[in-house]
Amino acid sequence: MNVTNCRKCGRLFNHISGPCVCPACKERAEKKFQEVKEYIRAHTNCPMAEVCEECDVEPKQIQQWIREERLQFAEDSPIKVTCENCGASIGSGRFCAKCKNEMAKTFSGAIRKPEAPKKEHEVKPGDNKNKMRFL
Repeated sequence: MNVTNCRKCGRLFNHISGPCVCPACKERAEKKFQEVKEYIRAHTNCPMAEVCEECDVEPKQIQQWIREERLQFAEDSPIKVTCENCGASIGSGRFCAKCKNEMAKTFSGAIRKPEAPKKEHEVKPGDNKNKMRFL
């Protein structure tokens, strides 16, 4: 049994996996997420500062939800995060589409099957040099 202190409230709880947050704090965070999601749906083009103020949520928490792709924003929305690779503004996730494609190409090249070794002396049907001869 792995007993740990909650990072949010400090209470002891049985930690199984994931972040070190007790079930009560997880539930409160989920309620805040639903509140933020509904506020954003009702006010589509509001800035992040307004969302944080109205919903009483830290900007870091909203950015975390965006990086986890729990919140997604349209291209014209003022709420953006930066790509972790190139720094471009994106509405959801950790990487922009360009960086995702480059990484996919790199990873697919890394797991490509090795080519079969080429045979040095291939015998052709009409080639008489490699036949056995008797005298």
